[in-house]
Amino acid sequence: MNSLWLWIGFNLFVLVLLALDLGLLHRRDKVVGIREALLLSLGYFVLALLFGAGVYHFLGADAGMEFFTGYLLEKSLSVDNIFVFVLVFSHFSVPPQYQHRVLFWGILGALVMRAALILTGATIIAAFHWVIYLFGAFLIFTGGKMLATINQEPDMEGNRLVRLVRRHFRVTEDYVGHSFFVRRDGLLYLTPLMVVLILVEVTDVVFALDSIPAIFAITTDPFIVYTSNVFAILGLRALYFALVGVIHRFHYLKYGLSLVLMVVGAKMLINAAFGKVIPTEAALLVTALLIGGSMLVSVVRTRRLPREAATTEAVQGWVPGSPARKEGGEGDSSGTGVE
Repeated sequence: MNSLWLWIGFNLFVLVLLALDLGLLHRRDKVVGIREALLLSLGYFVLALLFGAGVYHFLGADAGMEFFTGYLLEKSLSVDNIFVFVLVFSHFSVPPQYQHRVLFWGILGALVMRAALILTGATIIAAFHWVIYLFGAFLIFTGGKMLATINQEPDMEGNRLVRLVRRHFRVTEDYVGHSFFVRRDGLLYLTPLMVVLILVEVTDVVFALDSIPAIFAITTDPFIVYTSNVFAILGLRALYFALVGVIHRFHYLKYGLSLVLMVVGAKMLINAAFGKVIPTEAALLVTALLIGGSMLVSVVRTRRLPREAATTEAVQGWVPGSPARKEGGEGDSSGTGVE
């Protein structure tokens, strides 16, 4: 299952998809429309289904079920990234035509970093089985933390990562086209777009520390863990542009995601202690019910709420490096956010 050729072939396939995306579909800076985003999302979803069907046929029913469960889990958890993207792009006033470029390079970096984390995690679990208990406890703790911070408003101006970048690098005051770097008077400057990219990359790494242990609760096969992660991440850009206009309708989805983490963590602990008493199919069903139920509640509860108020609620939560805004605190929600 973990044949070197499988890994090589799959990664070549991913590189071809990324080359087509940047080199053919998005060669020029443009605003990604909802119709295009929906079609791309559907395309990546169909590719994931076809790949899963191939896993089911060639590697067995158990592997196929593990892939589909892992894909649904990772796809669901990746939605939390979208809420952060909305916050970051809004605070830094990232022009819509440059947002795809940030997400493309951000997700390319995410694929590399997640591959390293997955291989490291699989190696550690294979050598030290007791680490599974730590992963399970960590997922339950993280799910609880997410529940506790859902309604917190992050202080983006006080973001420690952004302050660190500003302190150690020269940063231009304004955007310079779609450039991440620019030279002025022989000196290299970062642009605000690079600051945003760094924040997006770090956010994914932090969120991966939740999602990767979660999928190890489904399977410890590195190939299944990696491929389900990749398919979930590949479609994240398109999903962002498809949902950004209606994100205000999904505030309660965060509750579902938090509960999913806690349920998966409990499954990991129970199965580690007593054997595989909770099957993968049960995890798939519970995940689908929690995500579907929280989406339904969101749509119903926000149907009469003014868009501005609903959006304010939806884009609250935790952003890596950002402390919770104190009551009465002020923050600049306009401009590039870069001094």
